[in-house]
Amino acid sequence: MASIVVYLHLLIILIISSSNPSSAQGSPPSPGYYPSSRFTSLGFSQGYRNLWGPQHQRLDQDSITIWLDRNSGSGFKSLHAYRSGYFGADIKLQPGYTAGVITSLYLSNNQDHPGYHDEIDIEFLGTTPGKPYTLQTNVYMRGSGDGNIIGREMKFHLWFDPTQDFHNYAILWTSTEITFFVDDVPIRRYTRKSDATFPLRPMNVYGSVWDASSWATEDGKYKADYRYQPFVGRYKNFKLGGCTADGPASCTPPSVSPLGSRGLSQQQILAMQWVQRNYLVYNYCNDPKRDHAQIPEC
Repeated sequence: MASIVVYLHLLIILIISSSNPSSAQGSPPSPGYYPSSRFTSLGFSQGYRNLWGPQHQRLDQDSITIWLDRNSGSGFKSLHAYRSGYFGADIKLQPGYTAGVITSLYLSNNQDHPGYHDEIDIEFLGTTPGKPYTLQTNVYMRGSGDGNIIGREMKFHLWFDPTQDFHNYAILWTSTEITFFVDDVPIRRYTRKSDATFPLRPMNVYGSVWDASSWATEDGKYKADYRYQPFVGRYKNFKLGGCTADGPASCTPPSVSPLGSRGLSQQQILAMQWVQRNYLVYNYCNDPKRDHAQIPEC
């Protein structure tokens, strides 16, 4: 009987470990280059302003806390539009039940081109206790605004608990590529293969916390439950390094690699490949339900 109890105990530990990618795979190898350290941190008011839900924002020196409750969510917007650049922030997420809730940092021109806009997204999809957050990256062009947006989603779990501390998340957007970073580790690179599949119009930078119960958590299986409100997102150490829409044509986007404009280094590529091997949980290019005529870059 004792041996059976020991066996069952070990089996439970094995199941828990296998369901937690952080314990199974560990941390990624060093990328060897740390772009976030190359940009001056800005306070919230130096680069952003409230966009909606001002009563659901709290400014604390250089950081901002925003939250969602049954009355409203909240969002902010950069003071300037950009046509390329490096955009990031340190973000800390809420633990516990957050299903249906999106915490985000993204680029968009939806106010300039309503119903026909471009977007580059970092979105944290809320979850239920015991399950990890999903970080969704997305790129789309000329969104219809009617639910027929052609998304290019890649989703990841993380090698740490994003509710325990602040971590850095960033987007590099140039005229030839988009790269997503987590703590300076590149996790996804999306290259320009044609004008039709790449966002080129100027965009602002946004952050928000909002209710996306219809799709955010396990395709809408779990909804936002306001018994657990407020749902809080915390942001600090903002990075805005780029070419503004009204800036000189000679402006060039910053580099995030020791190779400069020649792209990621081999060490950065190896770190990205490791993350995608161990933590990628969805790739739109591999989804048999997608119409691949609409996503020719795959």
